[in-house]
Amino acid sequence: MTIPKGGHSKRRRPKIVVIGSINMDLVLLCSRLPKPGETLAASECHEVSGGKGANQAVAAARMGAEVTLVGRVGNDAFAQKLISNLQSCSVDISHVHRSADCGSGVAVVMVDKAGQNSIVIVPGANGQVSPGDIEGAEELIRQADMVILQLEIPLDTVAAAISLARQHGIPILLNPAPAISPLPDRLFQVDIFCPNQTEAELLTGLRVKDVNDAKLAAKSLLGRGAKRVAITMGSEGVVTAEQKSDDVIYSHTPSITVEAVDTTAAGDAFIGALATYVSEYQEWSLACRFACIAGALTATKLGAQASLPYRAEVERVLKDTN
Repeated sequence: MTIPKGGHSKRRRPKIVVIGSINMDLVLLCSRLPKPGETLAASECHEVSGGKGANQAVAAARMGAEVTLVGRVGNDAFAQKLISNLQSCSVDISHVHRSADCGSGVAVVMVDKAGQNSIVIVPGANGQVSPGDIEGAEELIRQADMVILQLEIPLDTVAAAISLARQHGIPILLNPAPAISPLPDRLFQVDIFCPNQTEAELLTGLRVKDVNDAKLAAKSLLGRGAKRVAITMGSEGVVTAEQKSDDVIYSHTPSITVEAVDTTAAGDAFIGALATYVSEYQEWSLACRFACIAGALTATKLGAQASLPYRAEVERVLKDTN
């Protein structure tokens, strides 16, 4: 890839630590999503590796980062499948622990013909990822270029990871998903706060239907303590905001047009790509473009990790659309 304009040079291969969930996804293909109390017949069922933590780890690895995942699997038949899949995706699993007294996390994902999805999660071993696991990964975190977090593990564990990363001066990206309101202020003390528009609505109480709405929501989230906010808007791309002196600087990066098959993990692809590119180049606007393309390409394929693009695919589209 061409080095970004403005004198930015590529760094070494970035080291990214992802702390989060590992799930087995049971993906059901439906003509449409069911209404409350309604029973529908699905046309297909697929068993695929997922979980926001694992998805984002694989996404960053496919973008070329050196990735270690901190998390847990259970004592069931899914555990070894999940671990083996991570290894095959070049994710370091030396900090993935096994919980003997519960099953692995499971997500039931319903996908309609338009590619939209509805997800129900059983946390399983993800609920046992502990502050002790974070302490055990301190040296790993200390050497990282960025730490990525989500909310599919206990909030106390997320807070412990934020505190430890801040202690060592390591940049933190938090994807507040699934969104929880009210979210404790200590979880806003991150470098990049990256919700989607639905999560931004829940966290701010503001409507987020278009770019202008997203700017207002981003400003509100900045006021909670985040250094930079990036609200992903699906096919509309991403709206970002950061505080510069007394001013808030906004930007809108549009996505590319694709035919969506399944939007599952599109946000995870965005985050893995954003974290990798920012860690390499320290160049925000092009990192957002790079990440939007990664997310859009993910939506063109079925499943979570299986749909995550490789760096060469994103670079090719980036070159063609410049």
